[in-house]
Amino acid sequence: MHTVTWHRLGRVEYADGLELQNQFQAARRADTVTDTLLLLEHPAVLTLGRGADTANILRPRDELERLGVGVFETDRGGDVTYHGPGQIVGYPLLHLGHGRQDVRKYVRSIEEVIIRSLAEYGITATRIEKWPGVWVEQSRLGGPRKICALGVHLSRWHTRHGFALNVDPDLSHFELIVPCGISEAGVTSMAKELSGAAPSMAEVEDTLVRQFGNVFESTMQPGPEPVETVSVVVVNETRDRVLLLERTPEKGGFWQPVTGRVEPGERPDRAALRELKEETGLEAATQPIDSPHAFAWGTSGPRVAREFPFIARVSQSAPIVLSAEHVRSEWVTADEAIARVPFVGLKRSVRTATKR
Repeated sequence: MHTVTWHRLGRVEYADGLELQNQFQAARRADTVTDTLLLLEHPAVLTLGRGADTANILRPRDELERLGVGVFETDRGGDVTYHGPGQIVGYPLLHLGHGRQDVRKYVRSIEEVIIRSLAEYGITATRIEKWPGVWVEQSRLGGPRKICALGVHLSRWHTRHGFALNVDPDLSHFELIVPCGISEAGVTSMAKELSGAAPSMAEVEDTLVRQFGNVFESTMQPGPEPVETVSVVVVNETRDRVLLLERTPEKGGFWQPVTGRVEPGERPDRAALRELKEETGLEAATQPIDSPHAFAWGTSGPRVAREFPFIARVSQSAPIVLSAEHVRSEWVTADEAIARVPFVGLKRSVRTATKR
């Protein structure tokens, strides 16, 4: 049996998820990590596979922006797909070695993982030959309905992308698109098929891990816990200005809010206060502004960080005392801050802190 290392990541911005895939796949090609399975949850986003028909997005881009729904083009197969809270996304990053180099068999194996996992909860799922994905042929919502979307990409027998299992998402968001370009049938979720009694995301992830090991005849081992970090978006009294810090060239040279690592044994809220003081000299109350999110951390290989975002309000006239990690600070508009910061998670935190 070969080994697959799995990671439970929680919320991951879609662009950050692509970067995580890139890093783990590069490491797998270099044979510095085992085969890997990433399990995570994306904020609301529409993704377009290769050759997707944009006519299957049923709302204009400005309306999607108002709803907080992003749009990304990807190199996976398939048409238009929705990802959002309440949906488990799985990215198997495998090398299909000798005896496993069969694309159709690989896709069937992913489907089998989903079918077996759903069976543990009394949900009878199946394949429908003319349509991709995993389906409930006789859904409680009527007719055949998709419960799991699939879209994969293989390069020299290294895999990317994967599956999206509907545990308990907001199904109304699927009305923004023609899911996977299939207009004849709708979507469903575990919650709907179980009359609202959906199991927890963590429980379903555990089930998926177990069945993945069974189907792929692999030993499943948990990966290391992500490094914990904090970010603190410092705003003025009216929330129309954001304090940004420019890192030294040795630290990347980019602009960002206050950020830093959570020390061993330290609570994130205490880390936020400490980092605010150390990086700016400011002392102010901090409040969490969003749920934690995971992202690729560093440049030396596949490392994962889980960031806890906070907000702090201070007077714009308060003196700033920079740490050695930064060369200057500047108060900027919310829109400029969003444009300057390099990471998707930080952009979302700025939007939340300034109610953009």
